[in-house]
Amino acid sequence: MNFLKIFILFFWCFTFNVFGHNPEDFIIAEIEQGQILFEDEQITEEYSAAVKRLRIRRLSAMSFQKKILIFIKSGFDHIIPKGLDHILFVLGLFFSCIYFRQLLLQVTAFTIAHSVTLILASQGIINIKASIVEPLIALSIAWIAIENCVFKKPTRWRWLLVFLFGLLHGLGFASVLSYYGLPKENFLSLLLSFNIGVELGQISVLLITFLFLKLTLRENWKNEKLRTIISIIIAGVGIFWFLERII
Repeated sequence: MNFLKIFILFFWCFTFNVFGHNPEDFIIAEIEQGQILFEDEQITEEYSAAVKRLRIRRLSAMSFQKKILIFIKSGFDHIIPKGLDHILFVLGLFFSCIYFRQLLLQVTAFTIAHSVTLILASQGIINIKASIVEPLIALSIAWIAIENCVFKKPTRWRWLLVFLFGLLHGLGFASVLSYYGLPKENFLSLLLSFNIGVELGQISVLLITFLFLKLTLRENWKNEKLRTIISIIIAGVGIFWFLERII
């Protein structure tokens, strides 16, 4: 009898906690997790805007240090593990040459470029649809990898090409920030924090790749055939994504 009373009490508490909770909280949580899809586009936009406002209010209530850490982490997460397309582009740069100076020049050009468009897009100065940007990002991956196969060394103007492709990738980064939302009072500092997270992610990709090849292949990691084979694989993935995103 006592056991039955305990069970009923436990069941009542559980029911109260679950079903007595504000239903709007469940709806918002499911939308944030991408579990709710609406047939009406207007309703979808309205709910997305509501969730975005909720995020911004939550961020505004946090301490400055916590907001900085959140956006650094968000930038890093957009590279590792979520940014497979950006990872492949960085790997395409890595396998374009074996000389650190040339690699540094390309990565610097890419960083400056995507930082510029990230700022402009976040300010609303540039606004290009994802249906245009995403296929072009895929095409940039394929282009860089194909160049690796055609030329033994980066061309003289390779850094300029990388810069132009970096502008595209910056628009891709901006779409994440647009979805997440930036409080007006800390706009520039949080934008910079996100960018720092992106750079840490890119550097991590380069270091992990270098250490892996160095430890597994030792001196053979500079092998020209290996560079070509991996570049062909990257190009194939880029072309597949390009076709997938335009169809």
